[in-house]
Amino acid sequence: MVFGRGTRLLAGAMTVVCMVLVGPSAPGGAAFGRSLPVVAVRDVVPNRVMTWNICNPCEASNVDRAAEIAAYAPQVIGLQEACVRDVERIRDYLERLHGLVYHVEYGMVLQDWGRCGGVPWSPGAFGQAVLSAAPMTDRVHVEYPDGGSEDRGYMAVTTMVGGQRVRVFNTHLAQRRQEAVRADQTAVLAAAVVRHDRAIVLGDFNAVPDAPELTRMWALAADTDARCRPPSAGTCKPTTDWQSKFDYVFLRGMAPLEHRVQPSPYSDHHLLHTDVDST
Repeated sequence: MVFGRGTRLLAGAMTVVCMVLVGPSAPGGAAFGRSLPVVAVRDVVPNRVMTWNICNPCEASNVDRAAEIAAYAPQVIGLQEACVRDVERIRDYLERLHGLVYHVEYGMVLQDWGRCGGVPWSPGAFGQAVLSAAPMTDRVHVEYPDGGSEDRGYMAVTTMVGGQRVRVFNTHLAQRRQEAVRADQTAVLAAAVVRHDRAIVLGDFNAVPDAPELTRMWALAADTDARCRPPSAGTCKPTTDWQSKFDYVFLRGMAPLEHRVQPSPYSDHHLLHTDVDST
């Protein structure tokens, strides 16, 4: 009887110790019904949009990626080279750790076990994603007829930016040294963008501003940096670690207010965000 009671007391004490040591840092952010404390941040900036190629595979932490996004709290985020599992985790961390709640839509072009995990018969999906603080409607997902060395495409949604309904496109064009393929891809994209008086086109175009394959985009929209367009493209800030501008926020029927290019240790592309005048 004494031995049994002592054993029970010891087990109870060890349980309490484990609760104290493990509880607050338990995986998944919940410890016996309690969530991790939310780090206070300002509300999303309602007229701010961001594009970011998050680099895959780059072995970056999704906690860190979420923190990079939360620092600017955009209304709309376009991600490229994204795995569904990574986007789900980023979205979860944005809510649990930073108090930022986003809806999500996907435009996946590959089932890629090597990049996105899973199992050979059920690999993870790879492509683009759009996160928006406001609900999204009318999602369209188009794979380009010729992706080049890897399948590529664009997605589009309708959502709110600066209190106005806007058509938002997110794309990733073919890799470098595939100029002709990118020209055909921008033709497909431009044909969709031109149907909207108010549109934002986000993405990694894998081309510098004065590349011929971007001619159709320049005819339809302006870059968020008003000084960055042919023939004065030399003033453009680079958006990659190799000092090239490949990432764009094209605006159609909207005017830029200010923009920022922010290098990140978690990708070989920089974060590019802009505030827009949507009135």
